[in-house]
Amino acid sequence: MQLFYNPNISEGHTTFSFDKDESRHIVKVLRKKTGDLLHITNGDGWLFEAELTFVDTKHCAVKILTQKLQPKRSFNLHLAVAPTKMNDRYEWFLEKATEIGIEEITPIICDNSERKVVKPERFEKILQSAMKQSLQCYLPKLNEAISFKEFLNTSFSATKYIAHCEETDKTSLKSQLKPNNDILILIGPEGDFSVKEIKMALATDFIPVTLGNTRLRTETAAIVACHSVAFVNE
Repeated sequence: MQLFYNPNISEGHTTFSFDKDESRHIVKVLRKKTGDLLHITNGDGWLFEAELTFVDTKHCAVKILTQKLQPKRSFNLHLAVAPTKMNDRYEWFLEKATEIGIEEITPIICDNSERKVVKPERFEKILQSAMKQSLQCYLPKLNEAISFKEFLNTSFSATKYIAHCEETDKTSLKSQLKPNNDILILIGPEGDFSVKEIKMALATDFIPVTLGNTRLRTETAAIVACHSVAFVNE
């Protein structure tokens, strides 16, 4: 099944038209014809089955045949991850986390962050592509980049963890996780969180955890954390 994403389609639509770029892809790349079936999601959980009724490189139209709201996961995972120095590493994390399963992502700017500016438009496209590739109907929420201190001042209802490399008392994330719980995990930059930041997190009820016995890159640590939560909830 090939999945299309368009945020403008919603429950109750009986027909729908694609823009020029998507129409050209449907005709030139996929070689679709009138009568062919397409599957479309709006990223909010809805899956639509539609039949092509008009095919043109500038304008393709469909008739909606069925629509179904897909069930949400029994847990909610929010990863707050510092941007990496090399942008492609963060993009890799976004892609793989979406494929594995994640609800929310926040880039956090830390004391040791080497990259303090991100391009959300590029990140959004990666999330959309990964959602379609993995045949999911919920697009992860990408928040604006925020300073570590500001992020800690935000209220969260999830169980909160901070993964860091300092030689202090920590417990294994794997031993902490329970199924069907909402989880928030902080992952620091290449230089790790500063001692000050770790103390600030602990003072706001974050639980210090380790992701294993080896030192992981930022993007690897984020994927390990993401997969650990997914594995516990299988």
